[in-house]
Amino acid sequence: MKKITESASNYNSLEKMSTIELLTNINNEDKTVPLAIEKELIAIENFVNACYLKMKTGGRLFYIGAGTSGRLGIVDASECPPTFGVSHGIVIGIIAGGDTAIRKAVEFAEDDLEQGWKDLMAYNINSNDTLIGIAASGSTSYVIGALNMAKENQILTSSISCNPDSPISKIVDYPISPIVGPEFVTGSTRMKSGTAQKLVLNMISTSLMIKLGHVKGNRMVDMQLSNNKLIDRGVKMVQEALNISYSEAEKLLTEKGSVRAAIDFYENNK
Repeated sequence: MKKITESASNYNSLEKMSTIELLTNINNEDKTVPLAIEKELIAIENFVNACYLKMKTGGRLFYIGAGTSGRLGIVDASECPPTFGVSHGIVIGIIAGGDTAIRKAVEFAEDDLEQGWKDLMAYNINSNDTLIGIAASGSTSYVIGALNMAKENQILTSSISCNPDSPISKIVDYPISPIVGPEFVTGSTRMKSGTAQKLVLNMISTSLMIKLGHVKGNRMVDMQLSNNKLIDRGVKMVQEALNISYSEAEKLLTEKGSVRAAIDFYENNK
């Protein structure tokens, strides 16, 4: 199978380009990413709807990948608790090579066909859960092995890859394949492919959290108030939602501990 993600760049002699030429050409390539994702919206929709049915009855969402793909899954998973107030065990990111690989590449970890499933079993993954395999190439052994075992265990599966008809897309229930074309630096899939994966992950997790009730209007009413910036944001959310003074909102938020609780209490007792 010819991998578009590994095909030659549309540009050459990169080292001879000026800084502005480099930046302009990278930017021009980046502009194509949302258009590639647009073609996959129905595929993303179908997956989100299926995953929601699992999660609304207590199922978890797992991301698994290697290298950049694995790191992107971990980033998205780690942002769900502070943003939406869910526990760290609801959306879980797993990377080949373990936590060490988040910062430093672990040689050959992605080539292990069995380790992905072993890593998932440490979380007691089961048929109530959902697994997304993330791999720009769509052929990472670590991800393929995990997805194959997930299918054997009746676990809902999806994939995010940037090659058409990739091996992982043939395994899963809901393949998502934004085809972004050759990278600016040939084969450097941390660029357009990584951007596409990040955007799709944002869409999936945000849509699911909204459908699960963690957003009210357009506000992150369940966000964790874990620093001064977020406390100030929370006060302003309460202030705007209830049309009260900043000091009133601050007092209410301090007493109730969350934007949702503050708004609900005020609305139920006015």
